[in-house]
Amino acid sequence: MTSDISQTLNTAEEIQDWMTSKLAEILKVSPEEIDIQQSLEDYGLDSANAMVLVTQTEKKLGLQLSPTLLWHYPNIESLSQRLAEEIEVSDKDNSQTVENNHTSPFANSKSVPNLAAEAVLDESIYPASKSFHFTANPENVFLTGGTGFLGAFLIYQLLQETDADIYCLVRAADLEEARNKLKNKLKQYAIWHEEYSPRIIPVLGDLSQPLLGISKEAFEMLAANMDAVYHSGAQLNYVYPYSALKAANVLGTQEVLRLGCLIKVKPVHYVSSVAIFESPTYAGQVVKENDEFEHWEGIFLGYSQTKWVAEKLVKIAGERGLPVTIHRPPLISGDSRTGVCNPDDFINLALKGCIQMGVFPDVDYMLDASPVDYVSKAIVHLSRQKESLGQAFHLQHPEPVPFTTLVDWLKSLGFPIAVIPYERWQTMLVENLSSPDNPLYTLRPFLLERWTEEGLTIPDLYLQANRPIVSTEATVDALAPGNVVCPPIDSQLFMAYSTYLIQNGFLEVG
Repeated sequence: MTSDISQTLNTAEEIQDWMTSKLAEILKVSPEEIDIQQSLEDYGLDSANAMVLVTQTEKKLGLQLSPTLLWHYPNIESLSQRLAEEIEVSDKDNSQTVENNHTSPFANSKSVPNLAAEAVLDESIYPASKSFHFTANPENVFLTGGTGFLGAFLIYQLLQETDADIYCLVRAADLEEARNKLKNKLKQYAIWHEEYSPRIIPVLGDLSQPLLGISKEAFEMLAANMDAVYHSGAQLNYVYPYSALKAANVLGTQEVLRLGCLIKVKPVHYVSSVAIFESPTYAGQVVKENDEFEHWEGIFLGYSQTKWVAEKLVKIAGERGLPVTIHRPPLISGDSRTGVCNPDDFINLALKGCIQMGVFPDVDYMLDASPVDYVSKAIVHLSRQKESLGQAFHLQHPEPVPFTTLVDWLKSLGFPIAVIPYERWQTMLVENLSSPDNPLYTLRPFLLERWTEEGLTIPDLYLQANRPIVSTEATVDALAPGNVVCPPIDSQLFMAYSTYLIQNGFLEVG
């Protein structure tokens, strides 16, 4: 059904102008800087910002839109044209919504690609030789994902624990921009030290491109001179389908494995995810570090699907003789020492939204997020042990606590919040949430989307009954000799995080 407001935007041109201004507002640039034919992905829209754009468009036009809308129509020009057509149809029908119109390309496709068929590694990717000399003290390492949250801490940890120069893949216009991107990220997370600057070397490239977007000559030079590869880069987007994320997350991993095999064999330390066990087959089952993961049916998020396929490629490379280690973190929380965290991640946005609503859902969740300093220390330590080669590790918090522990802590800080039944909380999202200032308002399409035949939403899929029991026993044992211990989820940790978020204005008390 079309709202009265939408009558002010009837043509593709009118919608185009409005969306251009909204995108400019989100990106904090002038509308003149927006190219209507450029892919929205190129503007660096993350899941949260994508949801802001989708939700504001819903409100303006009075249409219900799928979270995957921006994938089907990837630039403002095509998106505006399709929205104008939908308004015309809606005006004629006066009762149809995009969600109910089953022929609409807006409808989110629940079909899951055959992930097993996707897990095919290029036949040309084989270790250059059978000889391999392991070193715990590399001189040169190659790292992807350095401008991400975990990637920045991996850079810091490698600088702290080794004398290596870190060659960081960065998507940027030139080396100066790439260098500034890396420096600014480490500064943002309070882990920048000027004396480390000469050891951080940007490499211009792109995960989604053949040879990582690097020239053949430069790729071969890196292959000949690197002693180890750390692959933490990925396109993290909870909205896009598998097909939208495949180039960066699956094919990018293939190129990283190519680099590991070429000219000189070097270990690839791959950052995977516990999401590889999201198939309902594993619900309630104990999954250990080196268990096989054959089941992919029922993994619905495109991001999780790409992680399943990408890890399969890493396993295949390992079977071909490439030394690999696999590290599976859960959701990652802030630095336990400083409280520094990423305010734009899903957990913090949802937390802020619930506080603003004054209610949290009564759900059977366990908090098992691990602090980023623990995850990065663990990966670097394990990667420097020869016995880690060929092994997988679970970086889930070894001692998770009930979700209610967090709610009780927030109450003790003076936040006026109540816990209500989950179904009532969902109803409030739909009926009571009207301000775009609340992060949950923009996340609604994602939170309320029905992903399974049973009508399960993303929050449903993460209920304890629907999740596996992730064993960390072997990982904890492997970390013990290095005294790498995960900080407990207690009042001290909550205090560090809440202090940071309050001091930075992300959360407001009273």
